[in-house]
Amino acid sequence: MFHFAYKILNWTRGLDFLAPLAFRLYLAPIFIVFGFNKITHIDSIIQWFEHGLGLPMPTLMAYLAAYTEFLGGIALLVGLATRFVAIPLMITMLVAAATAHWSNGWFAIAPTDPSTNIASLFAPLGVEAAQESLNNSIEVGKRLKAARGLLKEHGHYEWLTETGGFTILNNGIEFAVTYFIMLLSLFFVGAGRWLSIDFWILRSQLQAKKAYIE
Repeated sequence: MFHFAYKILNWTRGLDFLAPLAFRLYLAPIFIVFGFNKITHIDSIIQWFEHGLGLPMPTLMAYLAAYTEFLGGIALLVGLATRFVAIPLMITMLVAAATAHWSNGWFAIAPTDPSTNIASLFAPLGVEAAQESLNNSIEVGKRLKAARGLLKEHGHYEWLTETGGFTILNNGIEFAVTYFIMLLSLFFVGAGRWLSIDFWILRSQLQAKKAYIE
């Protein structure tokens, strides 16, 4: 039985290109859109980098961030120089996490129920930040409940929530860290076989080298 299971698992290695492909297809549109938005609003981005985030050399940083994300996203989409491209994109995620999101904690969307907040696993261990997160969940829940009550009483609540419910944006480091981890995986494993330019470039180089040796 174990041998059969091992053979099945070993067979799936032929599909190992699907994981990096999925990461690339997930990340590419995000970076392309983020980068394009920065490029088309570069003056506002420069002002935000300088006055909002307090970054040094805001003009240079804004252009680097914009074109790194836009061109990097295109490179990820087609699987070109994937391991190299992952490096500057990881740096942009670290900078974003440290400057724009760090002070807001972990969550991108503020949890409203302490019982479903992952901080509940760490608060009993005496982790102060976890207890603060749980307290924040309680306060977020109160405010969201109050906001819904006001909208139901004075607004067109059904119309307002027709395309989705209301949440409170926490704007923490969650998304930036998630993208960083995905990019880190691509840095180590590459773009994957068959459906990337990197694969076909490497394949042609190996074939040329083999022909030269022969």
